[in-house]
Amino acid sequence: MTFSNITRGLLLGLSLLAVVGCNNSNTVNLQGAGATFPYPLYSKMFDSYYKEFGIQINYQAIGSGGGIRQLKNETVDFGASDAFMKDKALKESKNPILHIPICLGAVAITYNLPGVDYLNLTPELISGIFLGTIKKWNDAKVQAINSHVTLPNLPIVSVHRSEGSGTTFIFTDYLSKVSSKWLSGVGRGKSVNWPDGLGGKGNAGVAGIIQNTPGSIGYLGHVYALQNKMPLVKVKNKDGQFVEPSIEAVSNAANTKMPADTRASITNTSAKNGYPISGFTWILAYQNQDFKGRSYEQAKATKTLIEWMITDAQRFVSPLHYAPLSESVTKKAKTIVNSIHFAGKEL
Repeated sequence: MTFSNITRGLLLGLSLLAVVGCNNSNTVNLQGAGATFPYPLYSKMFDSYYKEFGIQINYQAIGSGGGIRQLKNETVDFGASDAFMKDKALKESKNPILHIPICLGAVAITYNLPGVDYLNLTPELISGIFLGTIKKWNDAKVQAINSHVTLPNLPIVSVHRSEGSGTTFIFTDYLSKVSSKWLSGVGRGKSVNWPDGLGGKGNAGVAGIIQNTPGSIGYLGHVYALQNKMPLVKVKNKDGQFVEPSIEAVSNAANTKMPADTRASITNTSAKNGYPISGFTWILAYQNQDFKGRSYEQAKATKTLIEWMITDAQRFVSPLHYAPLSESVTKKAKTIVNSIHFAGKEL
């Protein structure tokens, strides 16, 4: 799927504005902030966008909570989150906030156990580990489903995100669906009161702690685990299959009915080969782009960037181990993007 000649011509025109020089008040640069989960993909997208169209996008990977906060404070052109905003939060905004899905990804569970190449875990064991009720790796329940290896007599050290995070939301949303104890005692959210374990900042921080702590286990974006060559847990899904995160397994998990506003949870999928800790990641943008003194050109550049991300830029998704949008989800995303305007004027 490609841009129309009109859209491409507009982008080239905006590109000229962007490279005229820093003293030109018409220069278009965009600011975004939020999720670290899709940062490897966004980094590639925004670099390619600059090279092709000359428009620079400064994206700060500060976590989904920070991205939502900065958008609400009107300090960025767009936010980014792996956790969709709830109805109450959306109603608090006078200017409607839109959710535009960009791709899907897996939250991987990874660990540091020398000599253990792969590990099977059930929902009950995962919740027990992060609740702190399963304390040793050679616990009989853990060993029973990992007969391929003798697990060591090591204490389990769970690792979680220390800041507000969409990755945390996906993980705790999953745990809340599979464990009544987790739901009543901890719950779901971008930030929760962890009953046990160590906290690390960002996906990179969690990865660093796990890599340096024998006996540790934690969750992070699938891409970060692959980049760091960390082992992956095979999670038992609702269908009884032990599934490792992959593009195909995440795509399978997304075979669900999507609401018009695209705010959907796909954790604990019932799909036979679906990975159960999967989720969408969204760009968040105001429907009315006329806020805090922004120009029509800047508003147009924001809308055009997002349109590009859900169409031409989907070519970058699979090579970076995320799952691309399906045709039906892309159609819904386009409808949402088309609703963006500038004080009632079409962009």
